[in-house]
Amino acid sequence: MTTDSTPPGEVPEPPTRPRLTREYLAAAALALIDAHGLRKFSMRKLGTAVGFDPMAIYRYYDDQEALFDGVAEALFDEIDVDTLPWDGPWQELAREYCLRLRDTLLRHPHAVQVFATRPVRSPASIDTGVKMLGKLQAEGIPPAHALRMIRCLREFTVGHALAIAVTKLGAERRSRKPQPGSPDYNLLAEAADATALDDHFEMGLTAILRGFQHSAG
Repeated sequence: MTTDSTPPGEVPEPPTRPRLTREYLAAAALALIDAHGLRKFSMRKLGTAVGFDPMAIYRYYDDQEALFDGVAEALFDEIDVDTLPWDGPWQELAREYCLRLRDTLLRHPHAVQVFATRPVRSPASIDTGVKMLGKLQAEGIPPAHALRMIRCLREFTVGHALAIAVTKLGAERRSRKPQPGSPDYNLLAEAADATALDDHFEMGLTAILRGFQHSAG
């Protein structure tokens, strides 16, 4: 599996004109979402960007929701799961997967909502899930319990990325945190000034993995 080298926000060149592919359309849709935001995306704008009649897109995707499934799959492909530390301890594998997933999503803050609101059912995603369950089973963790662990890690990582993305895309400007020296400047505001927006992710990830290690014996 290889990652797409196209910078976020730039529509990639079609592999062969005038032939479209599902993968190319998903990559182009992701680029438009990166550049203009999810709310401004439409199938018509995608058709214009790739130089085709928008109706041509419907030969590859039934509707916009199906296209967004493809966008989520394109995001998953950026994780490059083939190069994860599969031969190391399961904790190392889980940590690296979560870090890559977080970094991938935060490269595309406008698209985090797309990934967060649909299951990724591509063959690559399914194969990765099976391989992870097999890895944990080999460590003595039953598959059902392993799946619960993987779901917790995914939800923690995606939820974190969604919160950070929303903040960076404008929510931070609406913060009413009092400034130092003001009468309302309290302990909570002081603590917030002593932290970074996303410096708690690895702390939380470590705590979760330690808890899983304890529960798995």
